[in-house]
Amino acid sequence: MDDRERLKLFEQAVLPHLDAAYNLARWLAGNDHDAQDVAQEASLRAFRFFGNFRGENARAWLLTIVRNTFYTWLRKNRPPENTVEIDDETLAIEDASANTEALNPQFADADVVRRAIAELPVEFREVVILREMEGFSYKEIADLADVPIGTVMSRLARARKLLQKQLAAEFNRGAQP
Repeated sequence: MDDRERLKLFEQAVLPHLDAAYNLARWLAGNDHDAQDVAQEASLRAFRFFGNFRGENARAWLLTIVRNTFYTWLRKNRPPENTVEIDDETLAIEDASANTEALNPQFADADVVRRAIAELPVEFREVVILREMEGFSYKEIADLADVPIGTVMSRLARARKLLQKQLAAEFNRGAQP
């Protein structure tokens, strides 16, 4: 295959997914500047290694490259994130009687939900974005993140609990007179 054919195939297969690639990079990196760097580097890597693409799901293939590029970038550019040991007690909802609008993201204020997602530990934020915003199945996320499907399910359940707890707390703060 000559360079023109390769470029044309790349444009057809990969370019339609650049918005999803940037979206994932933005959520993982936490800001536009770093997301642009990650997305650009991932796009270059995708083009460089396009010969290895076998015609499967181009979106998942590109987002895998974005994810891997982000983690490489993270190790080089940021100190390790503090991780919090998350146990069942940590995940318990403080006030189970809180209004369901605060517990259900589709009814909550979009900015509050975005902030809550952004505050999740990166491994939880990643699965929320891939599942809820990008629409990947558990199996696709497991393949993309190179983790067992049970890990994906566990991370997603924990992320949802953390979001639920955070949104309930936010609602309770907003409901105070």
